Amino acid sequence: MSPKILITNAKIENSELLLTTDFETDLGDFAATGQMLVDSDQLSFIYIIDKEDGYHYITIPAGTWSVIQEGLQAGLETFLANDGGKLKLDGFHSEMEYLIANITGNSNYGEEMVAKVEQVFAAPSA
Repeated sequence: MSPKILITNAKIENSELLLTTDFETDLGDFAATGQMLVDSDQLSFIYIIDKEDGYHYITIPAGTWSVIQEGLQAGLETFLANDGGKLKLDGFHSEMEYLIANITGNSNYGEEMVAKVEQVFAAPSA
């Protein structure tokens, strides 16, 4: 099982979307993959990063989604951040858009996940 890194906070700072974690390591040792998954059971998005010893899963819980939505709407670059620096999460915006579109109205992800995604990421009415 690949190690998990839990996002504890999301914030917009200096025109960047920062996903912060208490995970203590030098983020310079990691590479962004531009790939994401969904964990419907935990109401989370998962961004995959790579390190010499294998993949690590960044768990992005529902409590951070409203700030992420703000960052997506503003077109901000997204970074994983901790006391050891920050790592640009390549492809985050496009992967999130793809997953949100795929989850919306799709009962395969479970009612609770679909409802939460639709609630947080629903496009504003024109």
